[in-house]
Amino acid sequence: MPTAFTTPLSLHSITRLKVSLIAASTALLVACSNQQITDLANNTLAASEIPAGVSLVETVTAEQDTLNIPFNKYQLANGLTVILHQDHSDPLVHVDVTYHVGSAREQLGKSGFAHFFEHMMFQGSKNVADEQHFKVVTQSGGDLNGTTNSDRTNYFETVPKNQLEKMLWLESDRMGFLLEAITAEKFEVQRATVKNERGQNVDNRPYGRLNETINQMIFPREHPYSWPVIGYMSDLERGTVTDLKEFFSRWYGPNNAVITIGGDFDEAQTLAWINKYFGELNAGPTVEKMAKTPVTLNTNRYYSFTDNVSLPLLYISFPTVYGMHEDEPALDVLANILGNGPTSLLYKNLVKSGAAVQAGASHPCRELACQMSFYALPNPQQGLSLTKIEQVINDTLIEFEQRGVNSDDLLKTKVGIETSTIYGLQSVSGKVANLAHYQTMLGNANYTEQQVARYNNVTKADVMRVFRQYIQGKGAAILSIVPPGQETLVAKADNFVLPDVSKGASKQAKLAQHTPLMKNTSTFDRSLMPSSPANPLITLPSLWRETFANGINVIATKNSETPTVSLLLSLDGGVLLDSVDKAGLASLTASLMNEGTTVHSKEELSNELAKLGSNISIGASGRNTYIKVNSLVKNLDATLALMNEMMLKPEFSPAAFNRVKNQLIQGLQQGNKDARTLAGNALKQVTYGKSNRFGLPDSGTITTVSAITLDDVKAFYKTYFSPAKASLVVVGDINKADLLAKIASLQSWQGDDYTIKGNYQFPQITANKLYFVDLPNASQSVIRLSRRAMAYDATGDHFKATLMNYPLGSAFNSRINLNLREDKGYTYGASSYFSAGKTLGRFSAGASVKKEHTYDSIREIEAELTKYQQHGLTAEEVSFMRQAISQNEALSFETPSQKSGFLRQILQFNLPANYGEEQSNIIKNITIEQLNAIAAKELAKPMQWIVVGDGQVVRPQLKALNLEVVELELVK
Repeated sequence: MPTAFTTPLSLHSITRLKVSLIAASTALLVACSNQQITDLANNTLAASEIPAGVSLVETVTAEQDTLNIPFNKYQLANGLTVILHQDHSDPLVHVDVTYHVGSAREQLGKSGFAHFFEHMMFQGSKNVADEQHFKVVTQSGGDLNGTTNSDRTNYFETVPKNQLEKMLWLESDRMGFLLEAITAEKFEVQRATVKNERGQNVDNRPYGRLNETINQMIFPREHPYSWPVIGYMSDLERGTVTDLKEFFSRWYGPNNAVITIGGDFDEAQTLAWINKYFGELNAGPTVEKMAKTPVTLNTNRYYSFTDNVSLPLLYISFPTVYGMHEDEPALDVLANILGNGPTSLLYKNLVKSGAAVQAGASHPCRELACQMSFYALPNPQQGLSLTKIEQVINDTLIEFEQRGVNSDDLLKTKVGIETSTIYGLQSVSGKVANLAHYQTMLGNANYTEQQVARYNNVTKADVMRVFRQYIQGKGAAILSIVPPGQETLVAKADNFVLPDVSKGASKQAKLAQHTPLMKNTSTFDRSLMPSSPANPLITLPSLWRETFANGINVIATKNSETPTVSLLLSLDGGVLLDSVDKAGLASLTASLMNEGTTVHSKEELSNELAKLGSNISIGASGRNTYIKVNSLVKNLDATLALMNEMMLKPEFSPAAFNRVKNQLIQGLQQGNKDARTLAGNALKQVTYGKSNRFGLPDSGTITTVSAITLDDVKAFYKTYFSPAKASLVVVGDINKADLLAKIASLQSWQGDDYTIKGNYQFPQITANKLYFVDLPNASQSVIRLSRRAMAYDATGDHFKATLMNYPLGSAFNSRINLNLREDKGYTYGASSYFSAGKTLGRFSAGASVKKEHTYDSIREIEAELTKYQQHGLTAEEVSFMRQAISQNEALSFETPSQKSGFLRQILQFNLPANYGEEQSNIIKNITIEQLNAIAAKELAKPMQWIVVGDGQVVRPQLKALNLEVVELELVK
């Protein structure tokens, strides 16, 4: 149930992602045959099939040359909007319930309630016991979650199609009968959980307070966007159970909700179920639209603070319009030109010039407001002062005014919409999210065509106009974040004071917000959970194989749901081919292959790919160097030509080498400030040792990367970039003959074979030992218990161990998570798991926990493992595991990426195509005695603790443990 918080290190992608969300679907005719279109057009129910009290509001059918998703929209008498989209391609359904309430609906001084309810809605309702919502969905073979943002909250499940009625029962019970189940105890547990979430995702994360600070700088204190979605802790501390119940009663009625269902279902039956479970719920208070009051800043507002970061960061944000405003598309194009990718002006002036290691621009929009933002992290080699960075950004805006808009700028945006639209069709959940979003924000689910048209109609003059209207000469919020002790690096002295957010709402405001508590009754026995029909039959993707003379193994499947092709070329070895003293060489080599060829510069490659709507990325992690390609079928030839060029003609220029190497080092330095990164590095070092490649991060260390030369890169490429150990996975709307013709050039690719080192010396695992890494002022501790374990197998010891561990630490309702998160409130989430590859594996357990409860959390995990090891699983847990894992198979092959993962698994581990059948037999027939024997054996083996945290708070707690505490020096 996490809330998404954007970190500065990924801001360059916000605008691209936003376009994907804006146009999450395309003309269905692109993805469907004419017969499919006819079938979908005939899904409208006869009037006699529509239940009494339910009205058909709109029918949208798939038609030639129309951008839409076919659906039927209904409304219940209580105001609930229902949108049904049928897709019979996979035996699953996706259910989404979206409430038009986010943090913007909260009262001043009572922030965080919408997000708080995202948690409370999973804690059981009148007819669903505590912790049972997650358990019921998981046991049904489904996936679920909830998200909250400023404008809406949604809850969703994807389940096998035979579980649909059960999902409607669950969702209706928490919509209509949640309040009866809210107790002071549940309230306090979830208050602690939210605190842990903030600690993990905001306070303990570098630059984590950026977004909430910028919003305080831009919006007046009373503006609903001035406070963060997760809320202020002072507000949450003041909140009461009564406050929470009133908030729910005000906003969570059926008249403020949209239920959207997509997938393989019978529409008449589904509508009858919806009417049964939701139809008798009472409507809530009338919900009015919120005023969209423009925000402008007369002058620049400067503010700064220190954070546990390695590099300063400058963030400049201009208020602009609001979501769906007529100028939003032109502003998005402007953001792309200024700071999205290698062809942007900020990349040229800041990153390529060497002034910054990262820079970008974005224009994220919300219902009431949008912001045009620029960010940059300076390059230490050219000085860390943010004053210089601000000047370069200002100069870039002047340059844009002089440069203007060219034809490629508009073309790339329009092609981007086309491709992101098509990729949005690859899952039912994507189509459902599209429908729910437009219905909630606009009251018009059928808005895809109009939305894409808005962007296609943007002109050069539009972009220049919005630049002058909203950016040029306007005031902005300018935030400097600097490391402690380096306050002189700020762009300019503060001229703005953050508002005091510690005060609660006034007495008058409290009285004005009073809402009678929701009360519903039912005409049938809601305590009876619906039964489910037999599980749907699963059809495995049909596949074909080919082996080229040069060693490339090809495995592929045709997928015609969207006109796309995805390729994954993997070269065995990856980072295991590095020497210890040059760790990071594989990653650095792969990264440099994205930086241009002897034919095209990086900027030219990026421009060509953007015009094609294609993506090519080369990287190295774990055991593979990989080349990932995504393309529209119609542009596959041109995309493959660029792929071959990047693979076979990398430029490896000294300038690119120096820039990428420096960026990698800066990223490693920043990782030394992040608790989770440090814990991951410590886990590797302690488990595998620092004298072999397994024990070091995939990207290397500062010392090893610093030692890498350009000649090392060229030699690594020459030796290991070979087809000898390569495999190719292809999923897309293309048949075998056509594909083989298009990838014929790969058959002529030549290279020598090479060896992968297989003998490693690992340190002895010593029980009763704890390794500690001090991270001063860390708000949380990261604790990990670990040991080496068996390598991967599909049906042997590893697979059976994962079955044993499922009730212990893999499910939300696992023993470890329920203990530390739900019972104790120590963490946002805790788990245990077996991970494995070809060579070896690992067992780990742990969490990110409140630092004052480091000792308590360690003891609780140890107690859970001991109990499980000594007494094993219960019969109920075995049943839960069997149902959850076996029924989840219905969700396994929906999207091209899922199919690709299945095929890659077959190739990577030389598995038969039907290996899942044997897995199903094992799940069905493994006995509780066998599982308990595995638990007794695996959990009795020596393990070691790794703890990363604030030494002043944590060290005294560690002394109380009966363990040898070792101050761990991480390899740097």
